[in-house]
Amino acid sequence: MIHRIEDPTDPRLEPYRAVRERDLVGRDGLFVAEGRVVLEKAIAALPDAVASVLVAEHRLDSLTALLAGLPSSTPIYAASQTAMDVVVGFPIHRGILAVVRKPVREIGALLASLPAQALVVGLVGIANHDNMGGIFRNAAAFGANAVLLDDTCCDPLYRKAIRVSVGAALTVPFARAGDVGALAETLETAGFTTVSLSPRGGLDLADLTPGPRMAALFGAEGPGLPDDVLTRTLAVRIAMAGGFDSLNVATTSGIVLHHLATGEPGALKGRLN
Repeated sequence: MIHRIEDPTDPRLEPYRAVRERDLVGRDGLFVAEGRVVLEKAIAALPDAVASVLVAEHRLDSLTALLAGLPSSTPIYAASQTAMDVVVGFPIHRGILAVVRKPVREIGALLASLPAQALVVGLVGIANHDNMGGIFRNAAAFGANAVLLDDTCCDPLYRKAIRVSVGAALTVPFARAGDVGALAETLETAGFTTVSLSPRGGLDLADLTPGPRMAALFGAEGPGLPDDVLTRTLAVRIAMAGGFDSLNVATTSGIVLHHLATGEPGALKGRLN
């Protein structure tokens, strides 16, 4: 259903108006996906949740095959680049946006759906969207089955976080877990061996032998994870050169998830297949 739009005040484009400002206040259960790669991920993972698509008219022909993956009832709006820029509120060079309904996942059901051999990421206080996107990208790269977020984490479906994740925030299932204590307890109840990353950890990551059901907790840069969480979980550190004891949290997640995913023979291959 392709609708040609000439008037930037057309009310059908209201969900796309002033994208940056509306990023800050939310969209009542909707989010915006930007760019071809992200739209590909959205259509593959959530085709029925795509409410509409807005593309610059000169991009339409190159997107024919991709848009064919949407239900036939999904409206596709094609506008001139100038009109699209006016609606969005800035020059949208990629020329591709979609409004998508947020998936709602209950944490208990999500964990119950995981296989016997599973890898879960737990995030506490991650408020930077670049870090959030980077962690989701690493989670997808190393076959993590799910991401759990405490109540203080930012939204993985914020437009920038999705873009930095290269669409992984749309493909790796995630759920909110309450506060950090509830998150740790939920993982314990589900039978996960939980490691918490901290420079104060008593075990070097290189000496950790992963089990079949592992979870890794990451805290915000600076405050890190609370002491009571480090006490009730397996606190692990990454060995570094003398005089330096910290890494960017997204970088840390990549190192840790690679170790957990490849610590058993064939583990990563099994997760990716």
